[in-house]
Amino acid sequence: MDEKLKIKLSIADRVYPLTIDPKQEEGLRKAAKNIENLVKKFEQNYAVRDKQDVLAMCALQFASKIEQGGIDRSENAEAAMQRLRALDELVHSKLGE
Repeated sequence: MDEKLKIKLSIADRVYPLTIDPKQEEGLRKAAKNIENLVKKFEQNYAVRDKQDVLAMCALQFASKIEQGGIDRSENAEAAMQRLRALDELVHSKLGE
């Protein structure tokens, strides 16, 4: 049986009822808490009162972290490939191939 869980998350002074898989609950609650913390930070630091503007700034912040993570992983993968190629060339040169 696929038992679903009904929860309510509060984000930017609004309550969102959700029906989810129980294994999603912890991640969703943590995400909502992170959004709430960022909303408060933006409201305090930038005197922004329009919730839509604050939420757009939050979305941009989270999306940019995801995109930067992908860029960093791509750069790390390329650096690793270069090191592997150099190691492969060294092994082949030592083996006389």
